[in-house]
Amino acid sequence: MQLLILLIWLTAIVVIFYAFYRALSLTKKIPGGLVKQSWKLLYYLIGLLGVGYLTIPLFPGLPETSREFIVGVISLAGAIFIVRVINIFFKIIKEIGL
Repeated sequence: MQLLILLIWLTAIVVIFYAFYRALSLTKKIPGGLVKQSWKLLYYLIGLLGVGYLTIPLFPGLPETSREFIVGVISLAGAIFIVRVINIFFKIIKEIGL
């Protein structure tokens, strides 16, 4: 079971850093202004999630309180990320007049 949990965490780490790479590469294509600022916040949140994901499987000796705090920070960053993505979609929909 521990091996399965570790494999899930490692897969999550690979996926989140792939997302970070893709977000970073898109940043160069996005013009300045509000959209670029929003996009920068998104890739910072992706980076925060990635760092948080790294701490759980790579530092199993952390005290339980620290692990719970890190999971809480990861969850908060994930929730903020989701809200930001939804808000960006609302702005896009408003801009194109749907």
